[in-house]
Amino acid sequence: MSPKVTTEFETGQAQIFKNPVLERLTKTDPLSNVIVYGLVSIGMTYLAIEVVKLSVLQFVLLFLSGLLFWTLAEYLLHRYLFHWITEAKWTQRFHFIMHGSHHQFPKDKERLLMPPVPGIVLASILFGIFYVVFWVIGYPDLTFGFFPGFFVGYLLYSFVHRAIHVKRPPKRFKHLWLHHNLHHYQYPEKAFGVSSTFWDKVFGTMPPKPSKK
Repeated sequence: MSPKVTTEFETGQAQIFKNPVLERLTKTDPLSNVIVYGLVSIGMTYLAIEVVKLSVLQFVLLFLSGLLFWTLAEYLLHRYLFHWITEAKWTQRFHFIMHGSHHQFPKDKERLLMPPVPGIVLASILFGIFYVVFWVIGYPDLTFGFFPGFFVGYLLYSFVHRAIHVKRPPKRFKHLWLHHNLHHYQYPEKAFGVSSTFWDKVFGTMPPKPSKK
């Protein structure tokens, strides 16, 4: 099963939870995200350099590695997790909460960014996973340089994604706007990259080029 192909620019807002507190936690605004995630990013950088004692060079190299790794994670998560859906009711519910509501209401400005509370929870889980991986290879402290880059990569992606849905495309990045809109409105099983088309090219999920007409 796939998300429905949206045939028009639908407006409105999905109701994800009946509980008003949980429902509120699914919404956010750019300023809240900049403040919360910005403070988290600064805190992680301070922790890496001043507490864990990574050198500035180590931190920069690990940060850039995490940033680049995010682009692959963005593609894989979008393709295999956010679009994972079966006949089972619980997978359909999971899909709706994570991504399906966005496909139904792509212009819902309050749900174009990850809200801070679930975002911090998910970030903590991912940090733990990365820490275990680096611990297994014998260098757990590297997590403190790698994860901030991964986290900032996500933040950059999230604001690009929001801009695609609410802003007119800058001429230089028009291809990203077109790529993501093709995913929403014509090819939900293609064009999984948002901040980059690179991995779609690598894995063969580029959508057909639209006709000039």
